[in-house]
Amino acid sequence: MSWRWPWQRRGPRKKEKKPPWIVRLLRRRGVHLSPRAEWILGWVETIVEVGVIFWLTITFVTVRMTVPTGSMKPTIEEGDSFFVDILSYHFRDPTPGSVIVFWHLEELRITEVRAGSAAAQAGLEPGDWIVAPGYPTIGVGGEPVPSMVTLNRRIQAAQGTTLAFTVLREAVGHKTLTVAVPQGAKDLDDLGIKARVRNARYVKRLIAVGGQTVWIASDGKVMVDGVPLAKVAGRTYWTHGPGMRYGVEPTLVPQDHYFVLGDNTMNSYDSRYWGFVPVEDFIGCPFFRVWPFRRFGPMNGYFWSAL
Repeated sequence: MSWRWPWQRRGPRKKEKKPPWIVRLLRRRGVHLSPRAEWILGWVETIVEVGVIFWLTITFVTVRMTVPTGSMKPTIEEGDSFFVDILSYHFRDPTPGSVIVFWHLEELRITEVRAGSAAAQAGLEPGDWIVAPGYPTIGVGGEPVPSMVTLNRRIQAAQGTTLAFTVLREAVGHKTLTVAVPQGAKDLDDLGIKARVRNARYVKRLIAVGGQTVWIASDGKVMVDGVPLAKVAGRTYWTHGPGMRYGVEPTLVPQDHYFVLGDNTMNSYDSRYWGFVPVEDFIGCPFFRVWPFRRFGPMNGYFWSAL
């Protein structure tokens, strides 16, 4: 072996890049591929890997949301787009005063009533609305239905008794029908009802959690357990709209539920109308606004941003 200067010595050989796993698998099975086919399969592998990472991210870490209404003005404008923190709320609970994102039941319309079922005997019909946008005067058990979780709980609590369904029927208007709930009934299907369900992501400000009493006083200030909520002290909340029934008088928030309000209090469809958000429907909290560019950056208290 001849002597070399240090700068003349060869470094370690670079490792050859392994072919895609699918190519290695096919080779083991005796399948011979052309270089072009191996190149295509390499790109397929990359696309699949990126897709899986993207799916894991939007499912367990964050989701991007665009707000279609102005119910959270001036904090969030109509058309604002932001990312929602999902991951950290697997380990902690949201705090009153923060902006949260959750699933809300916007539409629930009966598509089929099984003959001979409890619903059929009560007179419910296909086409009846149990939940319709802007109609907090219909619902189940004398109250609006903000969530399928809420509805199922009411059905289960009424087993062996009756449950009132106030529906919206075309050409008739409001109609209240009494359903005899069988023992063991857990959901609409057990009552003989099939329905079309539409949920939407809502963004509102969390005001109170289960066990707290919330009241919007006559001066429009929010009181939680008799104390003004400091994080919304500068806002005046409207309490005189038709259909408002929760929070306009001292209201106890049920355990495992949230009471939420929109910052644009004269133009927000929120807990004042339809009640409480079950914790099961909580998604996460907005943390980074990406549109419009003039407001690009962290939000909602993240990275020391304003609430």
